[in-house]
Amino acid sequence: MKKSMMLAVLAILCICSVAAAQETAKPNIVLLLIDDWAWNGSPVPMDDQMANSKMPVLQMPVLERLAHEGMKFRNAYSGAPQCSPSRVCIQTGQSAARTGFTVYLGSPKDPYYDTRRQYQKLPLVPNVSDTSIDHDAVTIPEALKPLGYVSAHFGKWHMGGDPGEEGYVAHDGNTNNNPGNQQIETDPKLMFSITERSLQFMQEQAKAGTPFYLQVSHYAMHEGRECLPATRRKYQKHPELQAYYKRVKKTAETINRRQDPATWLGMGEDLDGRIGAVLDEIKTLGIEDNTYVVVVSDNGYRHKFYPRLSQPLHGHKWWVWQGGIRVPMVVIGPDVKASAVFGENVVHYDLLPTFVEWAGGDPASLTDIDGVSLAGFMRGEQPVDTFRNRYLYFHYPHYRTTMPHSAIVSGRRKVLHFYERSNVPMLFDLDADEGEVENLATKYPEDHQRLFNAMMHYFDQVGARIPKVNPDYDPEFYKQTKEYAQRMAWGPFEGRRELDDDEK
Repeated sequence: MKKSMMLAVLAILCICSVAAAQETAKPNIVLLLIDDWAWNGSPVPMDDQMANSKMPVLQMPVLERLAHEGMKFRNAYSGAPQCSPSRVCIQTGQSAARTGFTVYLGSPKDPYYDTRRQYQKLPLVPNVSDTSIDHDAVTIPEALKPLGYVSAHFGKWHMGGDPGEEGYVAHDGNTNNNPGNQQIETDPKLMFSITERSLQFMQEQAKAGTPFYLQVSHYAMHEGRECLPATRRKYQKHPELQAYYKRVKKTAETINRRQDPATWLGMGEDLDGRIGAVLDEIKTLGIEDNTYVVVVSDNGYRHKFYPRLSQPLHGHKWWVWQGGIRVPMVVIGPDVKASAVFGENVVHYDLLPTFVEWAGGDPASLTDIDGVSLAGFMRGEQPVDTFRNRYLYFHYPHYRTTMPHSAIVSGRRKVLHFYERSNVPMLFDLDADEGEVENLATKYPEDHQRLFNAMMHYFDQVGARIPKVNPDYDPEFYKQTKEYAQRMAWGPFEGRRELDDDEK
C-alpha cells in the first residue's frame, strides 16, 4: 500500500474513532441559575398566546436563540418562593417540606418554632428552618461522581455549609448575596468574573476528556441592580424609558442608578452576553453536540418598575401564589427537541434525577427524592396522566413579609392553605384562571378536600414543620406591623379577589 493511501486510510479511521468516541462519551451538563427572575422577566414569551408573559424592551438574543434551538417549559416551578430553599431543592431533588430548609434564617435556638420577639404577638408561632443541606441528602455532584463526573459551582451558594462538602471540586465558597453587591463597574453582579472561572473549568475538563457538571449561579437579576455603563445608556435612550422619566419627573442623569429601569434592563442584556460566552466556549471546545445547557430562575418575582407591564401572575417572591413560584426555564442538548414547548408541570427538584439519567445513571436508584427525570420528555416522549396529575408541594411556614402558608399543585388544580385562617379553603383552576382571581373551593369542595388531604398527609410523612396557634396573639399589635396591609391584601379570600393595580 502506498504511503499516501495508508495515510488516507489512517485519517478515515481516526475520524471514525473520534466520532464513535463522541457518540459514546458521557454528556456534559451546565446549569445557569438566575437569581430573582420573574416568569415574564425575559423577552422569551413563556406562553406564546399571552402578550404579558414576556418583558418588552429587554433584549436577550442569546436566550431567544436558546428557546428556538431547544425546549421552553411553560409551567416550570421553583421548589420554594425564596432563593435559598429553592437552591437546596435543586441540589437534593427534594421538596422544601422534606429538606426542612424552607427559608433563609440565622441559626435558631428552638429546633421547631421561631420564637423571635417580632413574632411573639402575631396570630401564629411560625417555624424555624434548617440552615444547611442534610448530611444524608445526596447532592448533584455526589450523584454524578460515581458516573465519572467532576463538578464545579461558581457564584451564589447561599445554602450554608461549604460547596466542597457537597462534592464540588471547584467553587467560590459559602457565598450569599453580598459579593454580588460590590458595585464593580466593569464586573456588574460579578457576572464577568464568574463566567471566566466557568470557562476555565470547562477548558480544563475538556482537555482532560472528563465529563463535567457546571453550575453557574449568577447574582443577577437580584436587587442591587448593576450593569455596564454603556448598556445602561443604551436603554436610557429608549422612548419607553424617556417617557417613564417624564412621568416620574426625573431625567437619565438625575434618576437613582439602582432605581433606574435602564439599569435592570441593562443587567439582563449583560447577563445574556455572559450566557452567550458560555455557549461560545462550549462550541470552541468542540463539545457542543454533547453538552446539555439548562437556564432557569431560582424563584418567581414581580418586576413592578416597568411602566407598561401588566402582571400575568399573582403575588411575588416569598409567596406561594403563582408569581412567587413560577419561573422561566429553557433547555438545549443533544436530544432535546428544537423549538418545542413542554406544557406540563415541572419543578426544581426534577433536575437531579434528570441529570442522573443524562449521565447514564438510573434515576430510580435515587432514594427519598420528590423529583422525576424529564429526560424522556425532552426527547419527545408524551407524558401520561400519572405525571400530569402528580403532586407538587410548596411549604413556607414563615412570616417574613408573608404569613405562613403552603400549596399543592396537581395538573391545573391548585390548593393554598393559610394557617392563620384555616377556615378559608382555597382552590384554583389554573387553566381558566392563571392569575388566581376566583376561589373555587366552595364550588368544588371535594376537589379541595382531596388535594388538601394529600398535602397534609405528605407533610406528615416527611416531618414538615407546621406552625401553631399563638396563645399570646394580640390583634392590635398585629395591625401595627408594617407588613399587615400586604398580608391582608394577599392573604386568603372567598369568592373573587380585587385585582392589583399592575394586574389591570
